[in-house]
Amino acid sequence: MSDLNKLTIAEARDHLRSGDVTSVALTEACLAAIEGAGKLNAFVHHTPEIALDRAKAADARIKAGDAPAMCGIPVGIKDLFCTEGVASQAASRILQGFRPEYESTVSAQLRDAGAVMLGKLNMDEFAMGSSNETSVYGNAINPWKIDARDLTPGGSSGGSAAAVAADLCLAATGTDTGGSIRQPAAFTGTVGIKPTYGRCSRWGIVAFASSLDQAGPMTKTVRDSAIMLQAMCGHDPKDSTSAELPVPDFEAMLTGDIRGTKIGIPREYRLDAMPAEIAALWDKGAEMLRDAGAEIVDISLPHTKYALPAYYVIAPAEASSNLARYDGVRYGHRATLGPGDGITQMYEKTRAEGFGMEVQRRVMIGTYVLSAGFYDAYYNRARKVRTLIKRDFEAVFAQGIDAILTPATPSAAFGLGEMADADPVEMYLNDVFTVTVNLAGLPGIALPAGLDAKGLPLGLQLIGRPWEEGALLNTAHVLEAASGFVSKPEKWW
Repeated sequence: MSDLNKLTIAEARDHLRSGDVTSVALTEACLAAIEGAGKLNAFVHHTPEIALDRAKAADARIKAGDAPAMCGIPVGIKDLFCTEGVASQAASRILQGFRPEYESTVSAQLRDAGAVMLGKLNMDEFAMGSSNETSVYGNAINPWKIDARDLTPGGSSGGSAAAVAADLCLAATGTDTGGSIRQPAAFTGTVGIKPTYGRCSRWGIVAFASSLDQAGPMTKTVRDSAIMLQAMCGHDPKDSTSAELPVPDFEAMLTGDIRGTKIGIPREYRLDAMPAEIAALWDKGAEMLRDAGAEIVDISLPHTKYALPAYYVIAPAEASSNLARYDGVRYGHRATLGPGDGITQMYEKTRAEGFGMEVQRRVMIGTYVLSAGFYDAYYNRARKVRTLIKRDFEAVFAQGIDAILTPATPSAAFGLGEMADADPVEMYLNDVFTVTVNLAGLPGIALPAGLDAKGLPLGLQLIGRPWEEGALLNTAHVLEAASGFVSKPEKWW
């Protein structure tokens, strides 16, 4: 078989079980694709020896009949996940040279399920960004291109999205703090699901905002997301926020039948400046779900307009606390000190050299809103708004709504550097449709549903009830089939 790297997880699994292909052959095809895709800058730490060793072990497991669904599947791991003995820098200079002596729970679960790690993937520094332009490794580049212009793959999981879209791996891990799985998925024509907060362990994932961060899969299809998510989930006693709940068979729940379900359309998501093609795609998505037997219901989420400012108070506040540990004392980068410099100067110089401008901006904002004079005025008020946003969703679900349909992003992928000199708030607006999901701790999935006038992918988002990822995936599976999206970027890299 040729082009093995272009297979989906489900296709590869079936071929592996039938003996048509081996995991070694799959892995070698992906490694060759990675080698030829340096222009995308998606993979930043390569682990071919580990990959081939795990592929051989996976082939032995399959031959012995001991093969979970992810066994033998080559995947990429976002650089935010700690991987034993492999550089794990969170795309930051301050963690240069850091090679953990432990494995994150999610990547360990994938490893134990037989998945093959190809290497580590590019991202925004400490997951702070919406365009993968804050990475110490340089920009990851979207495989989709218009007029010879380099486009952002989105962020912070931009390397993961680019790698999956370009068929460098069959799937990848991502993390989502305010949309960092769903926005890059929409920009690259791939599928990304952010599960309910607590469904996947956060242990061993470099922290950005602890009450918002959540790991999830980035894949080529909804079915693949169901398969990979099941391997990533499960209770972890090392993470106090990990839910002690059974993990259902998400793939088995893809029945393709959503008759009788109620899909909410929130009026507050219709922004005044929304591009016509985004609005048209949203309407088309609702029509496709109606044709599949769902009831479309207008709903209200009245506190939505406060979500973005609340998020950009809470997330920087938590980042300020989490990133205080990077001081040059214990691990990672340490600045060179001059005569007479003491520990205070070491802290200042190390953090100034180690953190990029966006990380410094958010740490300063977070420190400010947590300071004695402003804690109640900003941080406590943002926490109260968060509670109101969560109650909005609870009220809608109490009315019998099964899922909520919205756009995934306010635009298609934009050019790299286009927002470099803009007000940072303009970049933050990329998260306008996604941050509510993280503030409320809900599951959300983005999937491609059409192309814009220039031929770039556009995504829709479905938001589900807490802990009901199976039902959410089934609705997304129906929408995916109805949209018939099969477009792929033309290879130029």
